[in-house]
Amino acid sequence: MRTTKTHWLACTVLVGLIPIFSRLFIWLATKDGTVEPFAPQDLIAFGLVLHISNINEMKHLVTADRSWKIVHNGASLCFIAIYGAFFCLTLIGDDIVDQHAMITCVGIIALASLFISYCLLNRISKFHSHDPKHHP
Repeated sequence: MRTTKTHWLACTVLVGLIPIFSRLFIWLATKDGTVEPFAPQDLIAFGLVLHISNINEMKHLVTADRSWKIVHNGASLCFIAIYGAFFCLTLIGDDIVDQHAMITCVGIIALASLFISYCLLNRISKFHSHDPKHHP
């Protein structure tokens, strides 16, 4: 299970955080007011990476209950649609959309996505621990 969590952390969470870390480094290297330290688009990318990873994990999980897989895939698709709507809002512009409110909303949704992904990882780890193919 430790390997599964390490793999999830490295291949999903850290990859999803690349846009956030990149923006922070760019913010540190540029003049004040040029680049914002946080943007909703970066959190949207993070959430999309998490939910696309969730769908991929469910696809390869053959020992799970089919209805449980359908519920989780459906939830991930709903989150992807929500992130898509928020991304469309980022294209509208600052004069119509309250950026502070949007980054707060997207941040809360991204934290919920991280929690859901972690819970899914724990459940998948239990399936792998009972699957003889995953034991040496």
